[in-house]
Amino acid sequence: MEEISMSKPRPRPPSWADQPVWLGVVQGTGGVAGRARVPHTFHIHSYTKPTVCQHCYHLLKGLFRQGLQCSDCKLNCHRRCESSLVPADCPGVRTNTNGEGDSVSSLGYNDDTEEEDMRCSMTSLEDHDDEPSTEDPFAEIKEVGHQPPITPCFSSYIPLMRVVQSVRHTKRRASGVLKEGWLLHHTNTDTLRKRHYWILDWKNITLYQNETSTKYYKELPLSNVLQVRGPAQLSGPLLPDNSVHSFEVVTGTLVYCVLAGRDGQAWETAVRQALMPVQSSGQTGKRGQDHGPQSGEKPDVSSVYQIFTDEVLGSGQFGVVYRGTHRQSGHPVAIKVIDKTRFPTKQERQLRNEQAILQNLSHLGIVLLEGMFETPEHVFVVMEKLHGDMLEMILSNEKGRLPERTTRFLVTQILEALRYLHFKHIAHCDLKPENVLVASPDPFPQVKLCDFGFARIIGEKSFRRSVVGTPAYLAPEVISIHGYNRSLDMWAVGVVLYVSLSGTFPFNEDEDISQQITNAAFMFPRLLWSNISLEAVSLINNLLQVSVRRRFSVGKALGHPWLQDFQLWCDLREFEQKMGCQYLTHEGDEDRWRLHAQERGLLFPSHLPWTPGHDNSL
Repeated sequence: MEEISMSKPRPRPPSWADQPVWLGVVQGTGGVAGRARVPHTFHIHSYTKPTVCQHCYHLLKGLFRQGLQCSDCKLNCHRRCESSLVPADCPGVRTNTNGEGDSVSSLGYNDDTEEEDMRCSMTSLEDHDDEPSTEDPFAEIKEVGHQPPITPCFSSYIPLMRVVQSVRHTKRRASGVLKEGWLLHHTNTDTLRKRHYWILDWKNITLYQNETSTKYYKELPLSNVLQVRGPAQLSGPLLPDNSVHSFEVVTGTLVYCVLAGRDGQAWETAVRQALMPVQSSGQTGKRGQDHGPQSGEKPDVSSVYQIFTDEVLGSGQFGVVYRGTHRQSGHPVAIKVIDKTRFPTKQERQLRNEQAILQNLSHLGIVLLEGMFETPEHVFVVMEKLHGDMLEMILSNEKGRLPERTTRFLVTQILEALRYLHFKHIAHCDLKPENVLVASPDPFPQVKLCDFGFARIIGEKSFRRSVVGTPAYLAPEVISIHGYNRSLDMWAVGVVLYVSLSGTFPFNEDEDISQQITNAAFMFPRLLWSNISLEAVSLINNLLQVSVRRRFSVGKALGHPWLQDFQLWCDLREFEQKMGCQYLTHEGDEDRWRLHAQERGLLFPSHLPWTPGHDNSL
């Protein structure tokens, strides 16, 4: 089996611009003399730190692809300077910093306008089937590559980080007060009218004793509010003086009858807005007077769930994921809110792609879809809420990477979920640590795949050409716009395995990322990989194969020696017994591992054999 070299990569073959030995190069302090004039070999380059043109000494502007760099001497210049201004005097070797880094501070910035490339991304929503793309998909990786490393990184490889398009677990600094004021109220069980200072925010209705006191009479979480009734739907008891209240707030146990006078309509509208913080334009005043489900009508998401817009669980180009709560049961959920107005009509079918695929999936390794709601301007996808994601687990580790034992445990679950998807002819197409959710903070947690917005139905012998996925995890066939099949998920598994064990992306920040992917020019710096087994390197090598035919399938990956490990089997069996379901191991494995333990003098845990009373199904 071919192993990936753990030494330095072979140097790039010299271009025709390198001087032959017979030229007798003589370099002096004043320049280069006594040799033939050799032109530069320029290519478009993206810079991760401020760089100036070595001809005009003006800053190379732009987010990426800012200028040209010579492949041999690393000279940098503007595209406008290259054609006729830069002399043909390439020395063939790098002689100085060529305008990068600290040298910028000593030079004056020039405000001359320069054409900048438009920001582009391979994660475009458009389904470009059979349509080649000239966009650079690695702008985000290059842009964030110069940030201070999150974990110690002793090589030029890009440290693992959360890419710009993905945000996780953020919270507003101040939720803000929507409305406040003195109100009279009573309940359906107690007609004694009380007066309190009501403060409404995005999470609660708090009834204070007065305007300045911190003591409050009652706090009503908005997640417990089932319904808001306007003047036409009032059902609370009338008081002895036959006075009519303005609106009602219905919870699971009580109905609060509120008298607000002239502010009644404003208070009712404010409470409705808090119950449904993600509003369509003009929706607040036009939505039905009842937030409860009507007969014959599909219930509104706000009547079933409370969305907390100040708690963002994640975000991407398809939408934002907020924390939510089921109003009646209090069950926590994750709600993805997709703004349909951001996308053209022809792309709406892709917005529904995730929901359509998840509805037909049932596996312990795939996030559970609990419901889907839609308004003229938004789509709400309700899913089970888990503890965090795999990227957070990696970055929070003391060393910024995971030990092999933990990585084996997680990757096995990922592969079993992919086995199920591929059996259903589904390719995930956007597999990355951010899309692998972790169910608990345990050291060996359950993981589930999520975010099926890019997923595709791909037959056994079918190929697709649409641009999908996140740049750092793209397979070579996607970048080159060649047809791809479900094997692109296996490439992503190889990248996930690499970043989990090393804490870095498998890309050298000094080289073009797309070329590294298409050439599979991935190396394993000895400083980071010397303590990692060669079996792990071998599996990564077989997953990161440019040739789709040579790339491992799910079955071959699970059968690789690195995943055929006795300790891994014991960890999986312990986990399955805790779950009460066998879906990661097989009954036939028990005898094989028992014999393995006997031959090597290992202790075979007596509690691990599967008992007949357990459920062996998914």
